[in-house]
Amino acid sequence: MASTASRPGRVAKLPPRERILDAAEELFQREGIRRVGVQAIAERAETTKMAIYRHFETKDALVAEWLRIVAADYQAAFDQVEADYPDRPREQVVGLARFIAHGLPTVSRRGCPFVNALAALPDPAHPARQVIEEHKKLQNRRLTAMCRAADLPDPQQTAAEITFLLEGAQVSMENGSVDRVPERLLRMVEAIVERGGSAGRATG
Repeated sequence: MASTASRPGRVAKLPPRERILDAAEELFQREGIRRVGVQAIAERAETTKMAIYRHFETKDALVAEWLRIVAADYQAAFDQVEADYPDRPREQVVGLARFIAHGLPTVSRRGCPFVNALAALPDPAHPARQVIEEHKKLQNRRLTAMCRAADLPDPQQTAAEITFLLEGAQVSMENGSVDRVPERLLRMVEAIVERGGSAGRATG
């Protein structure tokens, strides 16, 4: 989704549905999902509650659609590294780590939208949680496939290690428990890839 930094000058140019999503993203990220009501979203989007309900049956449906867009942005990162490093899966894995590292300053200010949503929505049947779960499953499948293509040992285990690092880095960046998080994250993922590559060459 586009940045909301210049909202006052551009909000009227967006189609109604995109304007609602734009406003919801800004408010959910800034104030939290549970604290934001439909009326506040309507005011921020310069529309009405009735107009919101024409596009989204419930607030829950609006939250789920917003997270679907966030998830699509992450999946697009997989597509991008695959395009940038064709037939070079090790570079693809590091490229994903670089994508997360570059986004960490935003996470430090706003928090991870998935983590925030899970904390705000404890009901496992909530449609937004289902969006997150499906996204995480797809992310794991794609990362495991990259590790397998890179001939890294035990691709599922290696993908799990990298996932722990990527998600742990976001939490550490947010709570300030570790310094130089982007740099450390990249070095650790590079070390996993290099270690796995060395093991593959030794047994080849």
